[in-house]
Amino acid sequence: MGKVLAVCTSDIRGIQKTNVGEGCFVVDFGIKGDAHGGNWHRQISLLSAERIEEFNQKGANVDAGAFGENLVVEGIDFRSLPVGTWLRCGEVLLEMTQIGKECHSHCAIYQRMGECIMPREGVFAKVLEPGIIRVGDEMQIVKRTKPYPWQAAVITLSDSGFRNQREDLSGPAVKARLQKEGYDVVETLLLSDDPEPLKSQLIRLCDQRQLDLILTTGGTGFSPRDLAPEATKAVADRDVPGIAEAIRAASMKITPRAMLSRAASVIRGRTLIVNLPGSPKACMECMDVFMKVIPHGLGLLRDEIRNCAE
Repeated sequence: MGKVLAVCTSDIRGIQKTNVGEGCFVVDFGIKGDAHGGNWHRQISLLSAERIEEFNQKGANVDAGAFGENLVVEGIDFRSLPVGTWLRCGEVLLEMTQIGKECHSHCAIYQRMGECIMPREGVFAKVLEPGIIRVGDEMQIVKRTKPYPWQAAVITLSDSGFRNQREDLSGPAVKARLQKEGYDVVETLLLSDDPEPLKSQLIRLCDQRQLDLILTTGGTGFSPRDLAPEATKAVADRDVPGIAEAIRAASMKITPRAMLSRAASVIRGRTLIVNLPGSPKACMECMDVFMKVIPHGLGLLRDEIRNCAE
């Protein structure tokens, strides 16, 4: 059980927020009048009051809203909760969507203190049910009444596609297939073949958004720029060779060139990452191999399945 200590808003992005005492929470938007509202996954930002107090004990001397957070709550350690957690505060129901955030430009607090707690301690949520939240209201973690759908992302790697020199067809095809299978595809990205952007996005999607599945397309062959497997393995906690091996074995029955695939399949945190080829047709053939099997693995990663015999 937690207690709301501050409800903060701002009418301009990128500035500190002000404790306004109460806010009107709107479904698929956020707080009415707040600059960060919108139909996206980071509608509401939250910080634990205890984390702010710990930071102030180092001499920060910051008030509620200084980190751009909307809600400061005492008694709940948001950082320890998984994405998908439901938070109830009166009539308002929030669903956590992200933990931490990228810091593209260091704020004034970082410049003064040499650190900022928002990138590691701040969490984000979207509004599922509307209402008013006021300072002093109680917040509690509540049990979900419906299953949390599999969360996925699709990343296409293509220098020519990234430069708008050709249309990407594999990414949309993979996204459509995932959606048909019941997955919630929360992000689709088109990147160059450079490995660093891929590594950065994989880390963000695994650690902050805590997705169940990430499928990459392209960059798995012999070309000097085909570095998707290297980037994927560089961020991995554990290898999952069976999926890539099964794809190659099945693909060999279609074309002997399948032996030239260097695609990898790995786990980072609780996210499964699988490399796919760049051809839409080949992507569908590869997905035929594993789509019926991986829900069991994803359930194990979520700790929803604890016995492989189940």
